[in-house]
Amino acid sequence: MIMYRLIAIFLMLIPSVCYASSMKMIGEKGDIKNVTKVVTVNMFDNYYEPNEIVVKEGETIKFIVKNMGELVHELNIATKEMHVKHQPEMAKMVEHEILLADRIDKKKMKKMAKMDHSLAHKHANSVLLEPKETGEIIWKFSTSAKLEIACNVPGHYEAGMIAKIIKD
Repeated sequence: MIMYRLIAIFLMLIPSVCYASSMKMIGEKGDIKNVTKVVTVNMFDNYYEPNEIVVKEGETIKFIVKNMGELVHELNIATKEMHVKHQPEMAKMVEHEILLADRIDKKKMKKMAKMDHSLAHKHANSVLLEPKETGEIIWKFSTSAKLEIACNVPGHYEAGMIAKIIKD
């Protein structure tokens, strides 16, 4: 019986370990004490201002993210491949009516996340905002990975809601 519990715990930890290692590939959650630059990003329907952000490797940036649009939007820092892998999770949030066009059912999100952690949408490299909401991300650009900012709400990435991250 104890062996089965240990196996179950191990199997539950595998996705967390794999996700954590992929996160290290793109950088890491930054420490507020190490912020060297603050960048305000306004999200509109379906674009970002600014649409290019220059960063230095090792730099810690505080992003103040404002949803100025009429739709729910996400700011997610990742590689193009990671965005493509994240999009089915976002589609699942729409299917479960957690993610609606102009709002997020946070009560349902919390309840459903207990059964499926991917529905929690809690990642240090991402913020999901309703219209007129403001959020923030503190991110350390500790790798040379080719990154972009994107909104992975279904249809938004495809519509071009992408901002370039340029390494200085």
